[in-house]
Amino acid sequence: MPALVLLGAQWGDEGKGKATDLLGGSVDYVVRYQGGNNAGHTVVVGDQKYALHLLPSGILSPTCVPVIGNGVVVDPSVLLSELSGLNERGVDTSKLMISGNAHIITPYNVTVDKVTERFLGKRKIGTTGRGIGPTYADKINRVGIRVQDLYDESILTQKVEAALDVKNQMLTKLYNRRAIAVEQVVEELLTYADKLAPYVADTVLVLNQALEDDKVVLFEGGQGTLLDIDHGTYPFVTSSNPTAGGACTGSGVGPTKISRVIGILKAYTTRVGAGPFPTELFDADGEALRRIGGERGVTTGRDRRCGWFDAVIARYATRVNGLTDFFLTKLDVLTGWEQIPVCVAYEIDGKRVEELPYSQTDFHHAKPVYETLPGWSEDITKAKSFSDLPKNAQAYVKALEEMSGAPISAIGVGPGRDETIEINSFL
Repeated sequence: MPALVLLGAQWGDEGKGKATDLLGGSVDYVVRYQGGNNAGHTVVVGDQKYALHLLPSGILSPTCVPVIGNGVVVDPSVLLSELSGLNERGVDTSKLMISGNAHIITPYNVTVDKVTERFLGKRKIGTTGRGIGPTYADKINRVGIRVQDLYDESILTQKVEAALDVKNQMLTKLYNRRAIAVEQVVEELLTYADKLAPYVADTVLVLNQALEDDKVVLFEGGQGTLLDIDHGTYPFVTSSNPTAGGACTGSGVGPTKISRVIGILKAYTTRVGAGPFPTELFDADGEALRRIGGERGVTTGRDRRCGWFDAVIARYATRVNGLTDFFLTKLDVLTGWEQIPVCVAYEIDGKRVEELPYSQTDFHHAKPVYETLPGWSEDITKAKSFSDLPKNAQAYVKALEEMSGAPISAIGVGPGRDETIEINSFL
């Protein structure tokens, strides 16, 4: 049975939650493999809307086991709050599994994130201030706190002491902040141990055994391809690997077990935070996309920057992820435009460039080269098959598919779970 990777093919916020939830009833496990509560997924079930941050979207499917993999960084207070909120709404969260190797976002990681971003001023990255980057930095610097450390007070104390030896020097001498007490941090972290204990598991073993038993496992990325720490628009990126390779390192499942890689594409383009964005709109069209698409960050609450579809980015995502399929979302948002521009290439220093430039400088100066496609005015939210779409909407989808380099196998025509056209099955 297949192991599927589902990830964002732009800068995130493409609608991964809807796609994961759609597949949730057909898969046995849904795994978050990177990121933290800097991600936000909105899932609409009937008349109910759910905003998920740390939890895999599969948590809403009663037959599915949701898993937080070793590549995720976990803020225990946020996780427990999210679980409590779902339980109050009648969602069963008892099947959740958390890797004992996942790293903990500590209070000092959040503090360091906020003061560092403030200190950068105009050079700030645009982080969510939730401690994600500093936690991954601690992981790489081998002073991180893992979930399993909550169950050995001696080891936990030693690790917190080692981390704060350096951080307190930085906080007091560079940022003029108070030092953080080791005992205070340890005491707070230990309060989460019993509450998290029912969920902690050897998820690497569980997932590999599940695949050996012909179970279907879906790996869900937290952010988009262009936010990848290695392959994104560095330095305006996240601190982990949302691209397909991250699914393997963030879960402990080898690449030979991955059968399909599905990229989620919005029918236009959005971005949250700082960094270059060639097709960004600063006019009435940009404001209309923001308003009609409800483009506000699930986690940050910030308005998303909006622009036309960028086929250069889509081709890049196909290449670096080895995409086998696309799920095109929010096609309905484009209803009403007489003409819809699509970026097919860039102009850089007077030259036409059809692939994403590797140079940060070149990408910063890239100007979009547009082709204009005819729009449509008909309501498409009730469409159940590709043939139900207006001819111009069909042509738009086919053009995006040809430009992007992988087949579009599903189309979102509205926010609801059932407002999806499935062209080819992902399973």
